[in-house]
Amino acid sequence: MVPSAYLRVFQPLDAFEGEEQLRWERYLVSNRWVPGSPRRYRDHAKGGLGLIAPADGDHAEVRVVDGRTYVSPWRMRMRVLAAGLAFRETRPIELSERFLSKKDAKRVARELKRLRRRDPLAVAFCHQSPWHVPIRWFALFAEEERWLGEDEYGDLRLRYRTTARKALRRAGQTIPLLRRSDLGPIGDLLMDLHEWIALFDVRSLVELDYGGLCDFLTWDELDDDRSVRDLGLALEALARHEFPRSAEIYQGVLSHWAEIRGHELLN
Repeated sequence: MVPSAYLRVFQPLDAFEGEEQLRWERYLVSNRWVPGSPRRYRDHAKGGLGLIAPADGDHAEVRVVDGRTYVSPWRMRMRVLAAGLAFRETRPIELSERFLSKKDAKRVARELKRLRRRDPLAVAFCHQSPWHVPIRWFALFAEEERWLGEDEYGDLRLRYRTTARKALRRAGQTIPLLRRSDLGPIGDLLMDLHEWIALFDVRSLVELDYGGLCDFLTWDELDDDRSVRDLGLALEALARHEFPRSAEIYQGVLSHWAEIRGHELLN
């Protein structure tokens, strides 16, 4: 599996619509979600490259905070279909036709449209980023929301968690600031995140999980990572029109993640 970071929305269990709420309640009480249990996958292959998918149906990430249960469904099929189309559109490497042919791309597009027609309210609860954390994700969080330690599986993880209200407010404050600067395109991307989070219940949580990136970084490297704090300082300097200082701090964050993303070339 490619080391990836995740930006997830966790919605309160009681915020899901009727049948879906019942389904996730059954999922929890049936012990299908067991912290620390290995996850099983199967490989769908047709004479070429395969597609790895959950072997026992759709799953969800679950958090219990202050006695309330929050659920972030994987909705893996939707995410895989959307990712396939995105890959096809960007065509990042030669021989991309071997990964997803034009014929298969049309089939994927039809399947994705069919899923969305069946449930127009269905939306992915997770954004995934291989080999790095997109800089714009950091704008949703504050330094005091940082957590570094072992997760429920015993793996070292770095996470930030905030409320949907705070994430929306921070994005709303940052977008016009970026659009008035040379970073306008990043403001547009942050606007996309704002619109995505606004689709969920206002009581939801938003979590940035460094995920698999933590597996090739040391404790010291993770402990030294203060990207949320540094981006916040860069934005504060930008708001005060201290452009050289803002650019210096921002370039430091970019350089840090360019170095981490360099692991992709080694693999």
